[in-house]
Amino acid sequence: MGRSWASMVAFEAFLDDGGIVEVDDDMPDAYRQAVFAFIEMHANSELMGGLTERDWIPKTPGLRHKMAVLAKTQDEIGHGHLLYMVAADMGIKHRREMLEDLFAGRSRFHNVFHYRAKTWGDQVAISFLVDAAALATQQAVFKNCSYGPYRRILKRIITEEGFHMRMGEERMLLIAEGTEIQRALFQASLDDWWWPALQLFGPDSQPDDVLLRWHIKSERNEVLRARWVQKFAPLLISYGFTIPDPDLVHDPEAGTWTSGPIDWEPLRRTLAMGGPDSARRIADAAANWADTGWVREAMDHAPERAPGPAGAAV
Repeated sequence: MGRSWASMVAFEAFLDDGGIVEVDDDMPDAYRQAVFAFIEMHANSELMGGLTERDWIPKTPGLRHKMAVLAKTQDEIGHGHLLYMVAADMGIKHRREMLEDLFAGRSRFHNVFHYRAKTWGDQVAISFLVDAAALATQQAVFKNCSYGPYRRILKRIITEEGFHMRMGEERMLLIAEGTEIQRALFQASLDDWWWPALQLFGPDSQPDDVLLRWHIKSERNEVLRARWVQKFAPLLISYGFTIPDPDLVHDPEAGTWTSGPIDWEPLRRTLAMGGPDSARRIADAAANWADTGWVREAMDHAPERAPGPAGAAV
């Protein structure tokens, strides 16, 4: 057993002083539960995001893009498995239980993965807008994360997510310099994906957000959201695209861009598993899980390898 604290006051003082909690520490139950739920949702989202990429492997235009989608699919699903291991070490759920809860619709994943990518333009918008939003949230967690195992695994995830965002940027630039048909395709995707990507940050953080108080998150949701708008609104407009926000405000003197009122009802529907593509996404993932059950069964009942000569395994 690692460290323990006499009270929540002492524990929070430790966190405020930059302390890092490790898996074998006797952490408060409230902290353990909150951090576990945060990591589980992150793991679920990485896995469901990887399945979105997987759907596009046979439909991706051109060998170069196909190889990139294959690599991204591997990255995202790999991130999910790494995060499930970190979450399982907290002792609340086993990895298999987390997966079964996901496929049964009992646990959550991020709103953007409750929508269907219908065109290649959608895939570009996801790489450019959604991956950038996800990267911003992960960087804000990594910056001051008090849970050591999560912070260490985030370092690798953030590095790979940075490549995904750059891939989206490259694709967007190719389309921006392409034909009118290609630009129209991306504009339609921008119209569909701007708001879900923005809503990924969530509503304004509550004053009593324990994830901020316990140094899991380092930035308020509205700060990250505003920073994302400030970056992507002028960038997209400079390439001739239209932001689907009629109330977007640009203050040229201050150099700021501010989004209009946000309708949070679509986000609430996705959190209740009622998004536009929630049922299909979960059903497909559950069917894949069921179809591969024989592999898990075989692994669970695989005989131990007999030792070879002089005790060597064979």
